[in-house]
Amino acid sequence: MEVMSVDDANTRAATSRLIERAVGEDDLATVHDAIADLDVEHIVDVLERLDRTDRAVLYRLLPKDCAIDVFERLDPSMQSELVRGLRDDQVAAIFADLEPDDRVELLDELPATVASSLMRGLPAADRELTATVLGYPQRAIGRRMSPTFVSLRPDMTVEQAMAAVHRRLDDAETVYTLPVVDDGRVLVGVVGLRAVMNADSGTLVAEVMTEPYWARATDDAEEAARRCAELRLLAMMIVDNEKRLVGILTVDDALRILEIADSEDQARMSGTEPLRSPYLATPIGSLVRSRVVWLLVLALGATLTVQVLEVFESTLDQVVTLALFVPLLIGTGGNTGNQAATTVTRALALDDISPRDIAAVVAREFRVGLSLGLLLGGVAFVLTALVYEPSIGAVIGLTLVSVCTLAATVGGAMPLVARTIRADPAVFSNPFITTFVDATGLVIYFLIAKAVLGI
Repeated sequence: MEVMSVDDANTRAATSRLIERAVGEDDLATVHDAIADLDVEHIVDVLERLDRTDRAVLYRLLPKDCAIDVFERLDPSMQSELVRGLRDDQVAAIFADLEPDDRVELLDELPATVASSLMRGLPAADRELTATVLGYPQRAIGRRMSPTFVSLRPDMTVEQAMAAVHRRLDDAETVYTLPVVDDGRVLVGVVGLRAVMNADSGTLVAEVMTEPYWARATDDAEEAARRCAELRLLAMMIVDNEKRLVGILTVDDALRILEIADSEDQARMSGTEPLRSPYLATPIGSLVRSRVVWLLVLALGATLTVQVLEVFESTLDQVVTLALFVPLLIGTGGNTGNQAATTVTRALALDDISPRDIAAVVAREFRVGLSLGLLLGGVAFVLTALVYEPSIGAVIGLTLVSVCTLAATVGGAMPLVARTIRADPAVFSNPFITTFVDATGLVIYFLIAKAVLGI
């Protein structure tokens, strides 16, 4: 991977600022000259930093071939915004040049009336391919597959196979991995282009093909994409319930699916909704909406903590020192639970574990939490006993042992419970665990204090 020098980075940033300023001042001649020598990646970067109106203005100045490449690299939500700012003839031309799976992603972001109009404007063959992809459920891999591929027959010779590849070079999604199907379109094998090119011209495809890796079109998109990436496949075959070939999933599409899924998980584990467009291109209102729901949920959950403090108010009145350690205890418990939940959520995503492993996961996290609690509790006991008194040290130490054990156990179990009820494990992790551990941790703390201190 080529690393950009400091001078190149500074030049790139200066060019971006020049374009942004020129667009804002309607100096289109300067914009046209500035973008003439820019690569596609740089143009995408500039577009992502502009507002909706200026983005449409800049896009109209791009040469046609460059415009198509740039459009394909934008997020679907930004594509949707751009479509609304372009003329109908421009939109129709762009839409027709997209691959069927990319069209479907854009259609998902557009109003139904606009989507229907674009579909009607497609040639019959393209409309049929797009409708095939559009017919699968929202989160199914069939919705993200490409229906444009080169398929071979097992009784073809290598010479015939190469001729078939040459005929489809311009419209096929990829030719590096080629599916092999029988007369009924049932998938029977795959063959790499290298193997075909290395074989003698009279060799049959059946002699060089290998067993295929495939997924059903109705399988979850993230699971299929992760399998494709783990197997290091250039393309995975997508079949229907009768194992008839309906499309392919290329590695670049698989990695894009995983990138989006990981971004969603990271956002939800942090108590926010994922952004559907680059940060600088996201309106302030959208940023607020992505965060406010979770803040309200957490605020309501925090009322449990307040109620616990109110119940044990008399205990605090008798030993005011106990109040000093409340932030330490609930913070440690929340962090312990979040660590466990993050670890288990990641293991679920990688298929290292499944919901049926919940007993083993709970047992492991119980031992991990207990070990962490003993280490942290031991240190806390010594330090607190030296500063205050041994009885206070015992309360803090025992509470840390209990809270860490509880938090790790619950944190490990919740993602598995979420997967069992078909919810997003990330949603059930950090925000939920923090609220739960805060309330239960305080109950444990005050019960231990009452028992040890006799109050």
